[in-house]
Amino acid sequence: MTGKIEKNPRNWTSGDDPMTDAQASYLKTLGEQTGRPDPTPDVRTKAQASELIDELRRAAELE
Repeated sequence: MTGKIEKNPRNWTSGDDPMTDAQASYLKTLGEQTGRPDPTPDVRTKAQASELIDELRRAAELE
């Protein structure tokens, strides 16, 4: 049995890099799916974007 190993986004080497365009697009889509306003203005880093994506995926019941 293989387990999924996850590294905390805050510990990523590139976690402090700016959010990617792909992350921004996905966050906008997830915001629409969950009835929330566009969350991208408040997100600055890849790590923040990743954590918010996980949160919105759970809210949208995609996980």
